[in-house]
Amino acid sequence: MNALIVEDEELAVRKLKKLLLDVDSSIHILAATAGIEETVDWLHQHKAAGNPPPDLLFMDIELADGQSFEIFDRTDVSSTVVFTTSYDEYALKAFKVNSIDYLLKPIQREDLARSLKKFNDLKGATPATIDLKKLLEGLQGTNTKDYRKRFLVHQGQRMLSIEVRDIAYFYTEDRFSFFRTWTNQKFLADYTLDELEKSLEPGSFYRINRGVMVSHGAVQQIQPYFGNRLSLTIHPPLDRESLVSREKVSDFKVWMGR
Repeated sequence: MNALIVEDEELAVRKLKKLLLDVDSSIHILAATAGIEETVDWLHQHKAAGNPPPDLLFMDIELADGQSFEIFDRTDVSSTVVFTTSYDEYALKAFKVNSIDYLLKPIQREDLARSLKKFNDLKGATPATIDLKKLLEGLQGTNTKDYRKRFLVHQGQRMLSIEVRDIAYFYTEDRFSFFRTWTNQKFLADYTLDELEKSLEPGSFYRINRGVMVSHGAVQQIQPYFGNRLSLTIHPPLDRESLVSREKVSDFKVWMGR
């Protein structure tokens, strides 16, 4: 079985590769692409070289240069797709484009194994055989999740346990995730922002854009910004602009007012 991974976070790529080979060591991962343009180019070149399409595409929905659904508008994709994302609101749209499953991050081994089994069972069948209603009911889940309360991190030769309440914000830098405490200590977080967003209590942290997730207390000032966005002054200071994406402005205002 040949697979292509479409994912823009390096840590997520490494974790998915490890999981795939752990579940099925015979899987051949052809490549990992990080965006819409790169994926479309790879598919075109792969086809031009006379190669058959990948059997499976593991595709994150939110990429750095847009939503991966755009790939299907720009090239013919005949591979079967498994979408991976933190956002269950995309489920209906996902199943209109060759998809057999929809995995919420952080991806669990048993869920991935089930997707691969489903692919093998459905060879020659159409995605319409999937019970979408049952899938959506599972995605909705319940609100009884036990959210993360602390992180174990490295500081030199020792390890520290940092309480979530001591964290001001999370952010990405050079495709890795970090967080800063209220005392301005910086630590590497061994998780992608997608995974962190799923594991943290949503009332405590809000992801203002693809690269920054803030706590209430970190937001010191809010100002209008070009393009119907918001500019935040956060503390401790972050050495970049902290902008609330246009599509998140309304939800962010509601979250701040809770």
